[in-house]
Amino acid sequence: MNAAWKSGAPNGRDQFAAYLCDEASLEALRPVVVEMGWQPEKCCKGGLRNAVQSLSITASPNVLMIDLSESGDPLNDINALAEVCEPGTIVIAVGQVNDVRLYRDLIASGIHDYLLKPLAPGQLRDAFAQAQTALAAPKQHDAANARQHVSTAVIGTRGGVGASTLATSLAWLFSTDSKLPTALLDLDIHFGTGALSLDLEPGRGLTDAIENPSRIDGLFIERAMIRANDNLAILSAEAPINSPLMTDGAAFVHLEEEFRQAFEMTVIDLPRNMLINFPQLIADVNVVVLVVEMTLASARDSIRLLSWLKANASQAKVIVVANKVQQGVAEISKADFEASIETGIQLSIPYDIKAASAAAKLGQTFAEANRSTKAGAAMRELSRMLVDREGADESAASKKSLLGKLDLKSIMPKAKKAEPAG
Repeated sequence: MNAAWKSGAPNGRDQFAAYLCDEASLEALRPVVVEMGWQPEKCCKGGLRNAVQSLSITASPNVLMIDLSESGDPLNDINALAEVCEPGTIVIAVGQVNDVRLYRDLIASGIHDYLLKPLAPGQLRDAFAQAQTALAAPKQHDAANARQHVSTAVIGTRGGVGASTLATSLAWLFSTDSKLPTALLDLDIHFGTGALSLDLEPGRGLTDAIENPSRIDGLFIERAMIRANDNLAILSAEAPINSPLMTDGAAFVHLEEEFRQAFEMTVIDLPRNMLINFPQLIADVNVVVLVVEMTLASARDSIRLLSWLKANASQAKVIVVANKVQQGVAEISKADFEASIETGIQLSIPYDIKAASAAAKLGQTFAEANRSTKAGAAMRELSRMLVDREGADESAASKKSLLGKLDLKSIMPKAKKAEPAG
């Protein structure tokens, strides 16, 4: 019912279903259901537990009526219902307890309305009319002030530069510090560490998407992604290393399209070999964070990648981030590195092996485990640069965000916010 990254009801869902405990309530309900043009056979015998069992294997309807009469702990059982209900479902509860405190608790949990037995036709008609109004109502946020989706690809110039560490930290910061619904897509199919960094099992979501691209839709995203916190969901894989990647990349493009509809931020941990094999992945990315190290090999590959991005992703703003910077021990000085790649390094993150070890031991992202370190502060600064998209006034250059220079209104689709369950 209350999902942070999904809005509206997926196409093809039933209009209505009911699970009521007693025959008298069903007899009162069925004629009104027929009047509404709904299917009376969707009025089922059984209470909340029956609803949970049924909806665990089928999509929930747009309007769902459930009976709490046989529930010993209604609020706890409602939480179980929320786990199997699609976002946007309008839930109407029915019960025998006339208690204003229970009513308020149910409404706070996401229930649209609570009706007392015995049910009356007029009472049912009014409840269904209000439910339909809620379904048809525009989103409760001001569309003019809605945030626009930002898709960020994090690419490392060399293996081991810390691109994955930075990607997971950015996703975590977007979701916690900025409270933005965020998707993290780890495209290192065989050796990705996105889920590992968040102390999660990756599941089969990404593998299933690759094997069956036609299945990818809003409902698939909702069920396949692993929730890391209220605002962060991750899609990753640990594919068997004896199974080569067999895909034309269509699944990845479909996933990105769904993310734009369901989230405000997308972070793509994009290995450079995936960039080469599937250049379409970068077509709709707004920002590329190019993670470099101060070495000769990284300078060479930075030149090549920057040239490729200029030719193939001209719409994307490129931010060069130097990671694991150690003063006095770099192969190349910052000035020489910038001169060779012909662009500046926008942010430097100091090397801190103790902080990295602490994050690994805690099962947390680097930024979460190390808020007080200089490296953690640098990551938060990068997060703020990506999130702060206001300052369109060129005269306020010191306060203007990097993304403000991109004229995002012309290149980014509108984000769809999550809609409450009722």
